[in-house]
Amino acid sequence: MPVHYDLTDSVATITLDDGKANAIDLGVLGELHQSLDRLDGDGARAVVLAGRPGRFSAGFNLAAMTGSAETMRELVIAGGRFIGRLMLLPQPVVAACTGHALAMGGLLLLGADHRIGAAGDYKIGLNEVAIGMAMPRWGVELARYRIPPSQLEWHLVLGQTESPDQAVGAGFLDRVVAPEQVLDEARSVAGRLAGLRSGAVGGTKARLRQVVVDRMLDDPEGDLSAIVVETD
Repeated sequence: MPVHYDLTDSVATITLDDGKANAIDLGVLGELHQSLDRLDGDGARAVVLAGRPGRFSAGFNLAAMTGSAETMRELVIAGGRFIGRLMLLPQPVVAACTGHALAMGGLLLLGADHRIGAAGDYKIGLNEVAIGMAMPRWGVELARYRIPPSQLEWHLVLGQTESPDQAVGAGFLDRVVAPEQVLDEARSVAGRLAGLRSGAVGGTKARLRQVVVDRMLDDPEGDLSAIVVETD
């Protein structure tokens, strides 16, 4: 299974590790949802979302994205719904960006509450346009919410990627540490945030973000009906 769940001292660590690029398909999204389903029953008060060393996530599974218009649209819509859920989660979410984070990987970072990245020769960003796909509405709304206006078109319209240090100023990360420290730092921050009352966190997230999530997920089927992946 590519998604691993661990609970230690009220912090749930959800790790993506498929041994390869951490590509995201419907099965992975289903496992991620199942992990979130466990949080309340397990008494988790904070979440760490991590990747494998060198790879946070390379984005959506390429075979599903290029197999047919139907499989592409189903996967992209499901991805938006997962990030909408992540953004409103009552528990604080800390992303441990362990390496490359592209396309859906970059969007996962934008959906987390606090993001700690690994220093190194890694690429982070939204390269959908660069690989021949217009960004869906939910990605546009999420990027508009998290990326500074001065950098929005560079990343969203032109599909450019950044180094981890540059990704801090671009809104994808909050800080960068040595690769061997990423997971420990993320767990340390999550441990401190676990002291917050989830009702207060969740209520404030809803007041801040519900309107954003509503815009993200407004008629995704209609929005995706006009989107294709260009391969030529």
